[in-house]
Amino acid sequence: MLNRRAANWLTQKTDAVMRRARLMKYRFLGVRFLGDVHLRKINIPRNFHDIEIDSGTYLDDGIVLIVSGNPTGRPKIRMGKQCGFNRYTIIDASLRIEFKDYARVGPFCYFTDHDHGIEADKLILEQALSEAPVIIGRDAWVGANVKVLKGVTIGDGAIIGAGSVVTKDIPPYKIAVGVPARVIADRT
Repeated sequence: MLNRRAANWLTQKTDAVMRRARLMKYRFLGVRFLGDVHLRKINIPRNFHDIEIDSGTYLDDGIVLIVSGNPTGRPKIRMGKQCGFNRYTIIDASLRIEFKDYARVGPFCYFTDHDHGIEADKLILEQALSEAPVIIGRDAWVGANVKVLKGVTIGDGAIIGAGSVVTKDIPPYKIAVGVPARVIADRT
C-alpha cells in the first residue's frame, strides 16, 4: 500500500514539474499565457507569438495549435478563461479562431478558419487561402469529433452534438447536430 501511495505521489509531482516545464518552454517561444494554464503534451509547430491563452484553461494530450501566415499583431488563436480542450483536437488558424470564456471542446475536433482556392488552371499550393474568422461563444460546448469550418460563429451557450460538421452560424443557446449541423432544440 505504501509503495502505491509513493508511486502516485511521485507521478503527481512529476506531472506538475512537466506541466511547468511545458509552460516555460512555450512562454519562452512566445505564446502569451494570461495566468495559470494546464498544458498536457501539446504541439505548437510554429508562430508561437500568434497564440494567447487565458487563465484556468486546460489543454489535454495531443492538442495541436497550427498558425499559418504572416503575423497580424493580434492573436490568431485566442482561448478565453477556463476553457477546456480534450485530447487530439486540432486548431488550424490563418486569420483568427477565438474561444470565449468557459468554452468546452470534446476530443478529436477540428477547427479551421480557411479553405484553399479551387481554380482549375492553378496548382492548389499556388492559390490564395479563403479566410473568415471562427468564434466559439462563452460557455459553448462542442462535442466529440466535431468539425467547425471557416466563417462560423457558435453562439454563447450553444451545444454542438458529437460528429457534427458546422458550416453555418449557430445562434446562442441552441442545440445543433448533423452533417451539416442544424438546430434541433433550445437550451432554454
